[in-house]
Amino acid sequence: MSNAANIFLVGAGGFAGAVARYLLGSWVFHHTLASKFPWNTFAVNVLGCLLMGVLSGAMERLDWFTPQLRLLLLAGLLGGFTTFSAFGLETLHLLRRGEVLIAATYALSSVAICVTAIWIGFRMIELFPRS
Repeated sequence: MSNAANIFLVGAGGFAGAVARYLLGSWVFHHTLASKFPWNTFAVNVLGCLLMGVLSGAMERLDWFTPQLRLLLLAGLLGGFTTFSAFGLETLHLLRRGEVLIAATYALSSVAICVTAIWIGFRMIELFPRS
């Protein structure tokens, strides 16, 4: 299959995943308005990780997942739904290979550095005058 076809599959899956994230997140948000905890994002991340586990496990055991279907579902659909699921899968792969220190370093540094990067981004924008 051509690279353009693969890009289309990822894009189509990403579109569907992003729409599903929006719909589920909105639904959860409206049902948890009284809470300060971000249940909408939490629910999307947990469901995305569960689906990543189910699909990845099925792909290891079943031979009917073509490379194109893998692209559509994992990189596309779940990538558009939440990249946290890819992070979770990568961490699990490290743990399954016995790379506990690398998995812990990856998990802790990803959270710490990504939150710091967001903070830096906010600080950078504060250098510009308000419009």
